[in-house]
Amino acid sequence: MRPGNAKKATNARIEGKVIAAHGRHYLVAPADGSAMLQCFPRGKRSEIAVGDRVSYEQSSADQGVIVEIGERRNLLYRSDQFKSKLFAANLDQLMIVLGTEPHFSEDLLGRALIAAEAHGLEPLIVLNKIDMEGPLAVARKRLALYRELGYTVVELSAKAAPERVHEELDARLADRATLLLGQSGMGKSTLVNILVPNAEVATREISKALNSGRHTTTFTRLYPLPGGGSLIDSPGFQEFGLHHLSEGQLERSFADFRPFLGKCRFYNCRHLHEPGCAILEAMAQGKIRPARHQLYAQLVHEASQIVR
Repeated sequence: MRPGNAKKATNARIEGKVIAAHGRHYLVAPADGSAMLQCFPRGKRSEIAVGDRVSYEQSSADQGVIVEIGERRNLLYRSDQFKSKLFAANLDQLMIVLGTEPHFSEDLLGRALIAAEAHGLEPLIVLNKIDMEGPLAVARKRLALYRELGYTVVELSAKAAPERVHEELDARLADRATLLLGQSGMGKSTLVNILVPNAEVATREISKALNSGRHTTTFTRLYPLPGGGSLIDSPGFQEFGLHHLSEGQLERSFADFRPFLGKCRFYNCRHLHEPGCAILEAMAQGKIRPARHQLYAQLVHEASQIVR
């Protein structure tokens, strides 16, 4: 083969899927099933997420350069007026893990559900640690509203009854790309180790491949599931900004608002303090909880913030 042809073959674009991300380091699984390799984005900006289908050019035996991101079905991320943090792309489902203790944030739960609605994802709430009877009653009371809104809530105890995890979740996860979200301490790692065979071994291998060393809990990674589909685990977080959503997207993402949308006196009603607002009237009649409207008002306020 002539040198020119050899160079052309080396620089040929290869298709793959991003299965882990740590900073500007990405682990890509080639579509042909060959060994995974570490890839870097071309240029300074990086908008690549776990779950992305990408094209890359191989630069060495175990490294490559990502040159193109394939078309996405969706992209879930959080943002404020200063920055954004990508979670994952091409998802079907968002699994939000809560624990009976420590005390979970209802604000973060509400924001995660809004993000799922806005991006067309099926939300699944998992209440973990139900073997703790005292905190369980309080957690159930706090989640009653979300059950009333039609959200699925699954109860389990990953440590006390691991066999129940498969019974409750395997069918819900099969053949779906599911992102696992939750605050630190809710039991996400325990769930992953039950649902994914050799998850700890896989995590160490991914960490080594990404050169992320001891930072094994600070990167997002995708695990194939035995029953088909995939589970994407992300680091625990304490904030979930939705600065990127418009007011129209926000109002439509509140399940309890939807029956009243389009019934306000003014077509451009913001549902904050306008006269003849159907949302405010529904809240006055007890059909919408004040806490839900407070979350909406807070998100509208955050979305209006502009960095000067």
